[in-house]
Amino acid sequence: MNSFEINKIITAILVTVLVVFGIGKISNIIFDKDDKDIIAYKVEAPEGAAVQASTESSVDITALLAMGDIAHGEKVYKKCKACHSIKQGGGNKIGPALWNVIFRPVGSITDYKYSKALSSYGKEWTWEEMNGFLIKPSTWIKGNKMGFAGLKNEKDRASVILYLNQNSDSPKPLP
Repeated sequence: MNSFEINKIITAILVTVLVVFGIGKISNIIFDKDDKDIIAYKVEAPEGAAVQASTESSVDITALLAMGDIAHGEKVYKKCKACHSIKQGGGNKIGPALWNVIFRPVGSITDYKYSKALSSYGKEWTWEEMNGFLIKPSTWIKGNKMGFAGLKNEKDRASVILYLNQNSDSPKPLP
C-alpha cells in the first residue's frame, strides 16, 4: 500500500468526522435549541370548568359487572394467586388475604402491614373502587406498594370482581 492510498483513507475518515459533527452544529444554529420556554400552542380551560380527576370512575358499574363471569374471574384470578389468598381463613401472603374483600374497609386487615397510602385511604372496596384499583393500582391509590400492572380488559376486571364477591361469607347483591 503506497502513501497515496493511506492519505485517501485518512482523508475519508477526517471528512466523515467533520460531516457528522458539522451537521450537529449546523442544525443547532438553524433550530436554535435555546428557546425552551416557547410554547407552540397553549390551550386553557374555560373559567369555572371543573377538571375530572384521574382517580374518579365514570364507568357504569352495573353494565360492567353484567359483562363478567365468575368462572372467567377464577381463571383471571390466577394472576393474583402468587400474592393473595382467596380461601376462607387463608393467611396473608405478599399481599393481604382477599376473603370478604368486597365492601371491606381498605387497609383493614390487622395482621397485614399496609403501605401508608392504603392505611390512610379511608374508603371501602366498593364495586367502583375495586374496578378503578384493578385498572392500575399505582395510579388509583398513589403510593401503594402493589406492583401489579393492572387489568385493562373490562370483562377480566368485571369477572375478577364477581369472583372476589363470590368468595365471601355473604356475597353482596349486584347493583
